[in-house]
Amino acid sequence: MTPQSPESLSPVSRTAVSVALVRAYESARPEPLFSDPYAAAFVAASGMAMPAAGPDSALARRMVAHTILRTRFYDDRLLAAGAGQVVLLAAGLDTRAYRLRWPRGTRLFELDLAPVLAFKDRVLGGLGAVPACERTTLAGNLLHPDWPRRLVEAGFDPARPTAWLAEGLLVYLTADEAAGLLAAVGDLSAPGSRLLVEKGRDVTGTPQEPALAHITGLWKGGLGAGTHDWLADHGWTTRITTLPQAAADYGRPLPPAAGPVVTGFIEALRTTSDDVSP
Repeated sequence: MTPQSPESLSPVSRTAVSVALVRAYESARPEPLFSDPYAAAFVAASGMAMPAAGPDSALARRMVAHTILRTRFYDDRLLAAGAGQVVLLAAGLDTRAYRLRWPRGTRLFELDLAPVLAFKDRVLGGLGAVPACERTTLAGNLLHPDWPRRLVEAGFDPARPTAWLAEGLLVYLTADEAAGLLAAVGDLSAPGSRLLVEKGRDVTGTPQEPALAHITGLWKGGLGAGTHDWLADHGWTTRITTLPQAAADYGRPLPPAAGPVVTGFIEALRTTSDDVSP
């Protein structure tokens, strides 16, 4: 086993391969919402088999639809932010640095654990992939308090507005861990910065399906349904796009759900440079 092998990834990090599988599945469709030409290579390098058909359970179908819509939604919002500085928190196997048309001069930072970045770079290097922006990777644990300092040392400028993405991340953290991470992001965010995260929800009632346990069994819930309220109390203004709204915007019907759909996406705009909480 080497640092570049998929076996060296932590259980949470290995969920990035499942996300890559969904992106490869969508990219192969006749009219995809996005095209990720690298996703299938990650799946192949991991040893995971590409499924011959789509998911067979209601929960799995909804999770796949959520991941597909989330990918396109964040693609569009990151480009629309117009920020010359972009940070992908827990970037995983995200290839936006390579597949999106970034404005000239964009600098993009990818933060994740060292084995994830090593595996990713090995696969991309084998494909001869070239980033479409200035890409900087920073290996480290986002739960360690030194990552903001190390990000600045890597060239990040906290005085410039930034587009932050925490895609599929907060649900794997406890409430205290999520609050600490978002507080650090706030400290680094100049007014006009934007943050993209999922709309939190209570995950305690998630159905337990063995085929999905490698993902749902790791969920801790983050800040749950109070995510947007926490942001509003800490110097951000928020706008929520529900999953059904995103599906309607992109013309992609959602699979049936057993109950009300409470998931979605938050776009937060930094309105102050200081933490305004008591």
